[in-house]
Amino acid sequence: MSGARKANHRHGRKRRRTRKPPAGSAAGALAVREGEPSPELHAMWYDATQQGERALTSPAEIPELLSDPGRTVWIDVQGLGNLDELREIGRLLQIDRLAIADVANAPQPAKAELWGDRLLFVGHMATLAPSGGVEIEQISLVLGPGWVVSFQEKPGDVFEPVRERIRADQSRIRRMQADFLAYSLIDAVVDGYFAVIEHIGDALDALEDEVMDRPTRETLAQLHVVRRQLLHLHRLQWRQRDAIAALWRDETLPISDPVRPFLRDVHDHAFVVLDSIETFRDLAVGLMEVYLSAASNRLSEVMKTLTLVATLFIPLTFIVGVYGMNFEVMPELRWRYGYAAVWGVMLAIGVGLFVWFRRRRWL
Repeated sequence: MSGARKANHRHGRKRRRTRKPPAGSAAGALAVREGEPSPELHAMWYDATQQGERALTSPAEIPELLSDPGRTVWIDVQGLGNLDELREIGRLLQIDRLAIADVANAPQPAKAELWGDRLLFVGHMATLAPSGGVEIEQISLVLGPGWVVSFQEKPGDVFEPVRERIRADQSRIRRMQADFLAYSLIDAVVDGYFAVIEHIGDALDALEDEVMDRPTRETLAQLHVVRRQLLHLHRLQWRQRDAIAALWRDETLPISDPVRPFLRDVHDHAFVVLDSIETFRDLAVGLMEVYLSAASNRLSEVMKTLTLVATLFIPLTFIVGVYGMNFEVMPELRWRYGYAAVWGVMLAIGVGLFVWFRRRRWL
């Protein structure tokens, strides 16, 4: 197995650790894992005529960004390793502590919930790891009046196209409100699945060729890894699709009417992703069945060959066994041509059995 495929195999077997407070903790308690990256804050703000962005050194800079009600502000938080900073962000933006708990205590199921006038959306982003495996990360968005804050478990995301659209002068996002920004981020998360699904499809194509040509135990192990990845992605995307459906169907959520059709389009994209996942999952299961069937057929062919070879030698063994008995009075023992005759009989029997097997299509 190559190094890349070994890495894929290990990644596929790795279980994601949860970040949960101890059992019996008070509601809203936060937890952090050892080695979790500290939050890195990056802000972008814009309106129809101007745009700006910069890194923030601390959450204390957030109120200044929100001082202008005529612009939309996006605060991107990458890393959840400092609980005090997370609580401070929640306090400054007036986000309910239970909503902050859903952000910090990952993974949470995908959902869309209203906390006062703050809308919390929890989703899951899928990206390709350098080793070729699939990495899953929780993405949490909080929509408030004129701003959106996104929480990521670690740096690295699928939001760069959204950033580029904000930097462009004539983009639609610059003319819309904060709920359109939230839609754009959710759309980027859903569209990010297409690259992952395409990668898995390419892997299945390669495995299909191996199954049909030269299947090995490593092939079966890789099929098992891909199948587990697809099962996990299916479970996540199923819930994410339902959460997106709630965004455009629930009229009590702070989503404006012009944005709801865009969210319905994202819901359609999520359905396409889910359908592709189900198709590849069925293909992976089918390839595993083909592999097991091929292995069984190979074993049957080997057993048939060995059985036929043994059958060829049974009468020959009988003949040499008879003439190997140590009796003084036996026919043809002193016949000059007895040895050649025995060889002739054995060859005739062997050839006859071989021809008979061929006519019966056993060979």
